[in-house]
Amino acid sequence: MTESTEHVAGNGAGTYPGDIVVGVDGSDESFAALKWALAEAGRSGQKVNAVFAWTHSWDMGDEPSSEEAWTRMRGDISRSLREWVEQASEGVDFDPANLKLTSVKASGSTALLRMSDSAQQIVVGRRSLGRVARWLLGSVSSSLAEEAKVPVTVVRPGNDPATASVESDIAAALNPDSPDPAATTVSTPDDEHRLPVVVGIDGSKGSRRALDFAIGAAVTNDRPLQVLFCWQMKDLGQLPGYETTVPSVKEGQAHAEQVVRDAVAAADIPAGLDVQAHAFHIPAGKGMISASRYANRVIIGSRGLSGFDAHFLGSVSRQVVDGAECTVTVVH
Repeated sequence: MTESTEHVAGNGAGTYPGDIVVGVDGSDESFAALKWALAEAGRSGQKVNAVFAWTHSWDMGDEPSSEEAWTRMRGDISRSLREWVEQASEGVDFDPANLKLTSVKASGSTALLRMSDSAQQIVVGRRSLGRVARWLLGSVSSSLAEEAKVPVTVVRPGNDPATASVESDIAAALNPDSPDPAATTVSTPDDEHRLPVVVGIDGSKGSRRALDFAIGAAVTNDRPLQVLFCWQMKDLGQLPGYETTVPSVKEGQAHAEQVVRDAVAAADIPAGLDVQAHAFHIPAGKGMISASRYANRVIIGSRGLSGFDAHFLGSVSRQVVDGAECTVTVVH
């Protein structure tokens, strides 16, 4: 790598319009995020800004007391950042001229939000916290998904298509006479390539933006697109003709199917893109998490609760970011 590393105060200057901004910190999760970002940019022709956010901590020794000492520390940070990028970029088809390395003295989420002013999306790895820890402590990925003004992609480390889901093992153990559940789990590179981009919609403006983003992702990655409307009766609003009565689930299903058909019909879909639309009577979070098991990537809008309510009650986007079995993009 021959790129220079720019240290910034956090004002967002220096990013390229349309950058993929990816957070790196030397962890396995950030390696997965960086590999994903480099591969995506290699296919789309975008630039990548790899951002290392750092704060001075006790394990770094005494805080530098002179400009010379700060320069040495910045040099150490730059070398670490280059080493991480070199490791993550092995085997990835990406032009190094399109890579920028940036270090910011700030917390991870703060730095990435500052860098995102002219970004096309932010990419981070998902920490391997347990469900209770994620609920109590939160995570950088969940925080960014709620606060960022640009799409946020959360890459799930170890998303190996050859690794069967534990759910398959449980299903096989509890019902050994049923057809092998693992038969629907990808096991070869060819199978993995057929995994679709899945986007969740609900007829809102946010979900229309998510659908547009998903169309671009499917085209860039040469994958089919599955459009899902996971609904409950409260999501449908007042159905025409049912102003004074409650429609049945069957009638709700028919309306939901029309919503998803209309959304696809109104979208700008390139010729040749394989698009299928579905409506399922299931809470949106549960439905999209279920879909994530059979997807290359799940894309959703950010519509939902925010702030205090989202932390304790959970928005759909937060549920999916925390629970999905594949990479997730939250579109704002």
